[in-house]
This record gives sequence, C-alpha cells and structure tokens, in this order.
Amino acid sequence: MNDIYQHFRPEEKEFIDKAMKWKQQVADMYAPKLTGFLNPRERQMIRSVVGSMEDVRVSFFGGHSSAERKRGLFHPSYFEPEETDFGVELLEVDYPQKFSMISHPHILGSLMGLGLNREKFGDILSEQDRFQVIVAKELTSYLHAHFDHVGKVPVKLIEKTLSEAVYSIEEWHEQTVTVSSMRLDVIIGSLSSMSRQKAQQLIKSGAVKVNWKAVDQTSFECAQGDMLSVRGIGRMKILSIDGQTKKEKWRITLGILK
Repeated sequence: MNDIYQHFRPEEKEFIDKAMKWKQQVADMYAPKLTGFLNPRERQMIRSVVGSMEDVRVSFFGGHSSAERKRGLFHPSYFEPEETDFGVELLEVDYPQKFSMISHPHILGSLMGLGLNREKFGDILSEQDRFQVIVAKELTSYLHAHFDHVGKVPVKLIEKTLSEAVYSIEEWHEQTVTVSSMRLDVIIGSLSSMSRQKAQQLIKSGAVKVNWKAVDQTSFECAQGDMLSVRGIGRMKILSIDGQTKKEKWRITLGILK
C-alpha cells in the first residue's frame, strides 16, 4: 500500500494516511464512514486508496449532478447508499435584493469567518441574484443561529429541497500550448491574456491555487491532471502532457473553463 505515495506529492501524504484510516475503520467495523465535503483532487486520492478492494467501496454525493465538492461515504461492498445517507442539505440565502448586493466570495468569506472548516459546506450556487449553499446536515442548526450577515448585509437562510438547486453545467474548451517547462508561472503565462511576469506577480500574491490549495512558489512543478485557478481570471486543467518538441519544449493540452 505504501507504493500509493509515489503517485502523489509529498504534501498530500497526510490526506492519504487519513483516507487509509477511514477505509480501515469500515473494514473493521462493517459500518459506513461519512467524510466532509471533498474537492476533486481529494476524491481522486481516496479512489486510489480504496482501489479494487472487494470489501470496501466509496461513493460520493454533493447535492446535485454537477457538484464540484462532494461528501464521501466509505461503506461495505454490500451497502447501497442513498442520497439521504450523505447528510447534505440545501440552504438559500435570503437578503434584501433591492437594496443590497452580495457575491460568491462574500458568502464564502462570511462562512469562513464563523470559524467553519471548508469541509463543512460544499458548493455555493448562484443564478443571477439568487444564492444557495450546500451544507452538511449537522451544520444546519448552527448556521440558522449564527449566519445572519454577509458582510454588512442582513441575511437569513431558507431550507430548500435538493431538487431546487440552481446550477449550470460548466463549459470547458481545449487548448494546446507549447511551454518551455512545467513550472507554474510558465503554464499560467502561456494564456493569451497573460505574460510570465504577470503570472509570477499573481502567484507571489497568493492569487493562484493548484488543486484547490494556494501556491506561492513560481517554480512549483505542475503535473498532468492538476487544476489551476487564478483569482479574477478563471480556471484551467492540465488534461494531458503530449510530449516534447524538437526544441525540447513541452506540448500540453489544457482544459479552460469558459
């Protein structure tokens, strides 16, 4: 099992160890184990940990079909989980729309300002001036009691059914680029609207994330499958590394969110 570490970065070892512990608990106790909300990279690591084991499986659910963040459920192979087993609820943010404006970052900041771990809530959904938050069921009462402002705007939460979630399917398009190396600043600098110098400034200022974690090292080595996000600009994923050119540059295929 230790061979699994070679497929991931050293800083991801702690999460892999946690996933291995969860899996062992289910194997020993024959009872499901529910996690918090996980990003796609974390789910990828969990799938690698579980592998093709016959006695333990893992399922994921985040409140809607296109959810980015999902709760995981480790369970015995004979157990067939239902949506209710994931403890997920949908809350709509009610606020005076005629007189105030809020946004996704404002809601996220207000939730984090309550001292909540990011794993306690999933996607923040929006449709024009409507906003919804997918949360862990055990958090609902606490939020009703304490989440009463987004910035200076007074809000209250209204419980909705999951079928009332407002979300849209993300549209990605592929783009092939040639880069001199797999450094983070080089890859971000390959965007048509970006220079390497600007990319370096954004990275150093903490505006860039790799696999949902902030990275401030311009020389960070990216790999196939990495999700990169740049604050205020958007997201892209390294879909494939397609080999080197005669001039020893890397040809890569990016998926860019429209």
